[in-house]
Amino acid sequence: PRLEQITLIVMFRTVLALAAVASAAAFAPAPAFAPKAVTRAAATHAPRMAVFGGEFSESVPFLKTPTNLDGSLPGDVGFDPLGFSEVFDIKVLREAELKHGRIAMLATLGYLVQEAYVLPFFEKVPPIQAHDMLVKSGGMSQILLWTSFLEIFGGIALFQTIQGRRYPGDFAFDPLG
Repeated sequence: PRLEQITLIVMFRTVLALAAVASAAAFAPAPAFAPKAVTRAAATHAPRMAVFGGEFSESVPFLKTPTNLDGSLPGDVGFDPLGFSEVFDIKVLREAELKHGRIAMLATLGYLVQEAYVLPFFEKVPPIQAHDMLVKSGGMSQILLWTSFLEIFGGIALFQTIQGRRYPGDFAFDPLG
């Protein structure tokens, strides 16, 4: 092989290894009680706009501080411009945020891998055509079936989170120890 091909292979394997480590780290539980200074370290103080009385959010200085965001969760700096934390339980929102972030990471990794590698006995197909082929052949129905099956267990885990028996996003799965 030529030097360019070897360099490309090494770069691909490095990116793949880093993506695997990053996705595995997403399943590691966050510390339950981080110091407030750590959770708010990235926040800066902006000028306050005195449109109405009350405490203003550090992340969006012209909005009031959400009452349910008290800084107890990692990364909580009071960012809730649409007010979802006033309607839904904050544990449910945190669980949904972690789940959607992990799905997005896995989808990105899957897209990159299928672009760079083709399994034996399969032909290389562009992503849009692959989607259409899977819809016609019924492959997307299988994906829907297995995703629905996994959502049942996600619902059980969500009830455990609401009851306080489980921290949001913690599935007790840490392959790196």
